[in-house]
Amino acid sequence: MSTSERLIESTRELLWERGYVGTSPKAILERSGAGQGSMYHHFKGKPDLALAAIRRTAEEMRATAEAVLAGPGTPYERIEAYLLRERDVLRGCPVGRLTMDPDVIADDALRAPVDETLDWLRTRLTGIVEEGRERGEFAPALDSAEIAAAVVATVQGGYVLARASGSPAAFDAGVRGLLALLAPRER
Repeated sequence: MSTSERLIESTRELLWERGYVGTSPKAILERSGAGQGSMYHHFKGKPDLALAAIRRTAEEMRATAEAVLAGPGTPYERIEAYLLRERDVLRGCPVGRLTMDPDVIADDALRAPVDETLDWLRTRLTGIVEEGRERGEFAPALDSAEIAAAVVATVQGGYVLARASGSPAAFDAGVRGLLALLAPRER
């Protein structure tokens, strides 16, 4: 792995663990094993490196979600697969956690990949719910965009509740509840 890749990967991990303020250049260099001048050789500074790390995290989240959402099955089964996929629930969402970081939210450039990823996810889920409505799998009165927002809110809120309680049970309960509400209607 190249030095710039090690710097990006180390920054991604530290942002997830500590947030922006807690991710010091010294911690990045220690985690990456890179020399002192390496960060400034490859990046303009911490904000530039953090942006590269956030973009990478956002791209990875979109790719992981797309792999499940584009998979086989009915719209309900694809949403179910997304909700039930393997996650490190107690660590939280690496993108969602950035929304609680005041330094990321205050910086338009750092916030942009977070906003874009959550917007992409809501849009992608809206299309799947709409497909389910058109196929008669979901009630015609459902608002596809609102259901998509509820799916994203359940996942992100589930992470928060699980971290607060120290147990994935709250996440799992929220997912089960949402799936029960979305279960295809009898024809």
